[in-house]
Amino acid sequence: MRLFTLSTILASLLWSAPIGGVSILVKNSPITLYEVQQEMKQSNTDAQQSADTLIRKKLEQLEAIDKKITVTPAEVDEELEKMATQNNLSKEQFLNAMLTVRGLDEKGLKKKIEENLRGQKLYSTIAFSKMGQPGADEEAEYYHLHLDDFSKPESFAVTTYSASTKEALQAKISDPMYNISGVDSKEETITYDSINPQLVQILNKTPQGNFTPIFPNGANGFMSFYLREKNNIVTENLDAVRPQITNAIMGEKRNQVLNDHFTRLRLSADIKVIRLPL
Repeated sequence: MRLFTLSTILASLLWSAPIGGVSILVKNSPITLYEVQQEMKQSNTDAQQSADTLIRKKLEQLEAIDKKITVTPAEVDEELEKMATQNNLSKEQFLNAMLTVRGLDEKGLKKKIEENLRGQKLYSTIAFSKMGQPGADEEAEYYHLHLDDFSKPESFAVTTYSASTKEALQAKISDPMYNISGVDSKEETITYDSINPQLVQILNKTPQGNFTPIFPNGANGFMSFYLREKNNIVTENLDAVRPQITNAIMGEKRNQVLNDHFTRLRLSADIKVIRLPL
């Protein structure tokens, strides 16, 4: 009896500790402290937000296993080639652009593509009825609410800030009038056609008089643009961008279906939060 009692106590103590760096158990499948810390770093979110993101991803993985949904390396490579072609870039150019603008290397990008493809396949098994295509009024409403997405300036007048560390650059952005050692800047005009589509998207979404997010500069450092002005803006007409609008609306509807499904699934799932990073 004494041996049983001691074993029980030891088991209880071990269970209460973050064994092997386990942070969360989702249906007995672990999410490690390291994974939470990496998500915090990559998404710039706190521990709870990062944990929520990883719980959702884990539920998707387990759901995909349950439904025998797989994504092959060949499918990932095909999607990567398609994304590069859509941006009028070679695969190598596209990978370099994603590394520069979003800090994603090839391995990280392929992981995100795999997650996206798995989400698409999950959607097709989860949705119980086909979604109708958006009508003309819905497309027009989306168009007017997202005019910046369909606007094309001839060029961007910017001040480019660069530094060897993210911290130094963030200090400069927080107080532009303060001289920060190691931060270089120069004023320049960047033409629309001379930069990759990802950077165009970032600059388009940045209001004048504001900084872009910080991202790697491709030379072991970091950079950010202060957007002074968008020059000679031309907005594409609605008919020219209808296919793009249709895809965007259908994507939003698909995401809503998935979000609703996994919100319900999370409420009934066995999830244990053992410890989150401080």
